[in-house]
Amino acid sequence: MNINLPGGAYTLREPVTWPVVEQPAAGRVVYAAAHVVADPLGDNTPGSPAAVDWDATLRFRRHLWSHGLRVADAMDTAQRNMGLDWAATKELIRRSAAEARSFGDPAALVACGAGTDHAPGAADLPAITAAYAEQLETVQSAGAGVIIMASRQLARVASGPKDYHQVYRELLGQADRPVILHWLGEMFDPQLAGYWGSPEVGAATESFLELIHAHASVVDGVKVSLLDEEHEIGLRAALPAGVKLYTGDDFNYPSLIRSGSHALLGIFDAIAPAAAAALRALDAAEQGTGAEAARNFALYDEILAPTVPLSRKIFESPTYNYKTGIVFLAWLNGHQDAFAMVNGAQSARSLVHLSEVFRLADQAGLLADQELAVRRMTALLAVNGL
Repeated sequence: MNINLPGGAYTLREPVTWPVVEQPAAGRVVYAAAHVVADPLGDNTPGSPAAVDWDATLRFRRHLWSHGLRVADAMDTAQRNMGLDWAATKELIRRSAAEARSFGDPAALVACGAGTDHAPGAADLPAITAAYAEQLETVQSAGAGVIIMASRQLARVASGPKDYHQVYRELLGQADRPVILHWLGEMFDPQLAGYWGSPEVGAATESFLELIHAHASVVDGVKVSLLDEEHEIGLRAALPAGVKLYTGDDFNYPSLIRSGSHALLGIFDAIAPAAAAALRALDAAEQGTGAEAARNFALYDEILAPTVPLSRKIFESPTYNYKTGIVFLAWLNGHQDAFAMVNGAQSARSLVHLSEVFRLADQAGLLADQELAVRRMTALLAVNGL
């Protein structure tokens, strides 16, 4: 099958049929950070309240659960701070947790972000703490697990590590079960520069670890999105016993997961079938011995290796626009009827960029229905005069 892309004619590879992997990985806790599906008939122009296609949004979460992945919801992949307003976020949290009940325990299947984005004017620590507490209660009341997101408001107001510790100490005291702490690097959100009290990563890491060691009993794990493999390995080794490191490194995830990190990744939204198959191979490798283990480690590497160029393309600078590529692939694969996003974010990447995402997804075996994907890609090209 052929298609004319901006770089020239492209011949698609032989299609890949991924095995059905319904059981979660045994050796790792793995979350896919999930996107929201915009209502294509809604007014999702920049600055408008988010209009969400709830049926398609929940159907996509069932897709992720069906591959044995947990769902990290209401996170940056769902366009928090980039178009998903608090009214829509509350509804997403409620609906996602309710939907998870049909699969099992919502607290085990879905964790949702609690932040301060509904209070952009919060100007002091008490106001920021109150904003966090409101969202924390919303997530806990829904029955979902909690991910305490990094706060733009706290990054703006805090004068140093002690201010971060004060706010987080109060929040952790209100948690009804261990939570995940999220360290989102400035490549994902420039307004989070200097988080944990220092622009120097080493000093910020010391502050972060001090907080975690002081409250290890109520911290399930930390989700780190700094795109720095060496730093993550060092941080993982310095965590208290029982506190997980959830890699958020969409550039280096195969080696980091292989070496012991758990995962909470936006790219797993797009590569769920391959991720599930790779994790099954990793389980078999770690449970096996000798030649059998070696074969399964090689299979893990073989499955994920072609997904890395795809992920690096989707997450290329400016990294925060990665959501466009995630939604584009969901559209190509028939998970939603329109290539539309809240806040009009489908326009955040160029046609040349999206064409390369198409090619790399095919190379990774991640176009579920090649005929549908070619038809939709051809239509997008035609709309743009090609």
